[in-house]
Amino acid sequence: MSDEPSTGSSRRWFVVAVALILIAGLAFAVGRFSTFGSQAAASSPGTNSPEAGFSRDMQVHHAQAIEMAMEIYRKTDDDELRVLSYDIATGQAGQRGEMFDWLVQWGLSQSGGPMMQWMDASDAGHAHGGSSAKPMTDEEAHAAMGMASADEIAALQAATGVAADCQFLTLMIRHHEGAIPMAEALLELGTDPRALEVATAIKNGQTAEIDAMESIQTRLGCTG
Repeated sequence: MSDEPSTGSSRRWFVVAVALILIAGLAFAVGRFSTFGSQAAASSPGTNSPEAGFSRDMQVHHAQAIEMAMEIYRKTDDDELRVLSYDIATGQAGQRGEMFDWLVQWGLSQSGGPMMQWMDASDAGHAHGGSSAKPMTDEEAHAAMGMASADEIAALQAATGVAADCQFLTLMIRHHEGAIPMAEALLELGTDPRALEVATAIKNGQTAEIDAMESIQTRLGCTG
């Protein structure tokens, strides 16, 4: 009888994992068919374009957000946080699948030059050193993007209860705060209509989610 909650939780986590795969696949298909005509009629972004850099870097950024959201969804007892983490995981899975497909449609590699270098021409990227600065390493770029370190991910995985909830909120707020300047940079530098639409959705959606997470932090009495 003690195994029932664990079994139910595992089944629920499996359903969410399957949903993420289906959402990413659907976004891939929708992106391919909905933008095929416009991409054929207009010149596609090149490998050094803001759109390509944004697509590559944001996929990396979203992948970690999905990982953290799934981790807390699996074990939190807080209903509001469970709903929010589900929304983050599924929403970002869909966006990540679409950005993957953009690069496929544009005939570009899923990987490119140094991370965040595409932002150098933007006011949003001035803190990254400008075009004459030495490119950041991936580790430096991840930190600049607000991403969690390997140690922080391990600590989140080991944490339980309200401590885990609070740790997740701290990490995800910082993560979102790193995504917003990237979206703003693409809005300044980019020209592809669909990419600009997604960047706007990321900026607005993650700003709203930061507000929601800060409210949960206050309710849970998180500190630090």
